[in-house]
Amino acid sequence: MEDFITLQHRTTCYHCHEDTGQIITAVPNGAQVVCGNCGATRSYIPLIEDISKKGDYVRPGCYDIWNLVSAALCRQCKVKGPHDVTIGCRNFTVRCRNCGFTHLYRFNLEFIEDPGKPSG
Repeated sequence: MEDFITLQHRTTCYHCHEDTGQIITAVPNGAQVVCGNCGATRSYIPLIEDISKKGDYVRPGCYDIWNLVSAALCRQCKVKGPHDVTIGCRNFTVRCRNCGFTHLYRFNLEFIEDPGKPSG
């Protein structure tokens, strides 16, 4: 998997209701948020890549919107610098602060792994 954005955000999980780290990853072909406690996962698929202004694709949703920042190498301008990471229940965006290049992902799938079921 290509390295792009990896960070954690501590908050209350929508599934297990524990205050724990949510593991956030984003690569050009997808993004996900995984609860560090119960494994509840929200997956997002790419919708568009475009130059945008901050907040262009932010829509209110069913959960609080997370506004985070992560250092990453921009695919457009090739500068390693801060990227705004905005996560809602329907959309997930990663925007380069240097050039405005934005990855917009839309919500696709939510699942919780069954701990009693063998993997594979």
